[in-house]
Amino acid sequence: MGLGTGNGLLLLGVDGGGTRCRARLADLTGEVLGEAVTGPANIGLGLQESLTSLLRATGDCLKQADLDGHEDKIIACLALAGACEPSTLFRAQSSPLPFCHAIFTSDARAACFGAHPDRDGGIIVVGTGSVGWGIAGGREFRAGGWGFPLSDEGSGAWLGSEVLRHVLRAHDGLGPWTTLLRSTFDEFEADAHAIVRWMRHAGPRDYASLAPRIVAHSERGDAVGRKLLKAAAGHIDVMAARLLELGAVRLSLMGGLKDKIEPHLSAGTRAHLVPPAGDALAGALELARAEAHRLRSQMAPIDV
Repeated sequence: MGLGTGNGLLLLGVDGGGTRCRARLADLTGEVLGEAVTGPANIGLGLQESLTSLLRATGDCLKQADLDGHEDKIIACLALAGACEPSTLFRAQSSPLPFCHAIFTSDARAACFGAHPDRDGGIIVVGTGSVGWGIAGGREFRAGGWGFPLSDEGSGAWLGSEVLRHVLRAHDGLGPWTTLLRSTFDEFEADAHAIVRWMRHAGPRDYASLAPRIVAHSERGDAVGRKLLKAAAGHIDVMAARLLELGAVRLSLMGGLKDKIEPHLSAGTRAHLVPPAGDALAGALELARAEAHRLRSQMAPIDV
């Protein structure tokens, strides 16, 4: 591994999801040296694309720190969507990486560690996908987040799928047209077959790209838009109830849609919400630091 005495070692936290990959580089004292954002990094949807995104983000961080080419000094925690699936995780762990040492974990787990450092609590990520994660009494547990379209209810991808479902129903005379549905239909040149053709190749990120339109029309009073946001919040309420049942007495919302979903949550859910202390990158960096300490206990001392 070449850890030596720890001189010059760096910590890297990576938060990779279906839409973007964020990276944060720090030294062993915790001082942030660089941050970067690149493309998607959900290893369940594309391992090579994800690795390319995280390595590009790493390189950008190193350039900011004037440490270009020093990937071999990095102890990394790679918190990526899709890392909970065993076979996908195995393939990721088997991939050659330029780091001194790297561990993989899920983006949700890192987000929970970032939101509630040294305390029990839970998080619900509402972004391209959705997932709940909790820590209580030394136990970790999840709620949802098994991947779109079978899971990830209440997410941006789920919202995109639902609005297209409503468009097709309106087209067939099975539901009313609204401004939201008309504008969405026009994006497909008012051709139902074009929607079906698009659907055959669309992924979660494509569906989630429709979420901002839903939010905008909902804020203007569109009946279907408001209905969909309320339904999405209902799914988040169910996740929250499960995390509370398991002992995560404080909850934090995270992800790109959190501010749009929160007003639609039940009073019971909102009563348990607290601002996250940090984000998934903070959690990933803390997990990287913990890994450095673990390695120190097994090998030559690392100055941390």
